[in-house]
Amino acid sequence: MIKKTWFKWADRLYNWQLNEVVASLLEAAGPLTLLGAQAIYFGQPLLSVFAAKENTQALAELLESPTQQQAFIEVLRSYPLKNDSGGYSL
Repeated sequence: MIKKTWFKWADRLYNWQLNEVVASLLEAAGPLTLLGAQAIYFGQPLLSVFAAKENTQALAELLESPTQQQAFIEVLRSYPLKNDSGGYSL
């Protein structure tokens, strides 16, 4: 399931030229991403000062699911996917 939030993240990572780096890190981290998700859930009250709760929740869900991770990696590797209106295609 591809989420619209992912395209916002992909846009920022692409602009910072970090899309390939993040994709490679997600692939290499393997089962450690589950620990990262748990850390995000645990630190969500503190992280809400720096990021919207929806974003931290979406990141934790992404890290928990290998299927979602693979889908996000594909988004990062095939980015940018802009449509005619300047937005992103789903």
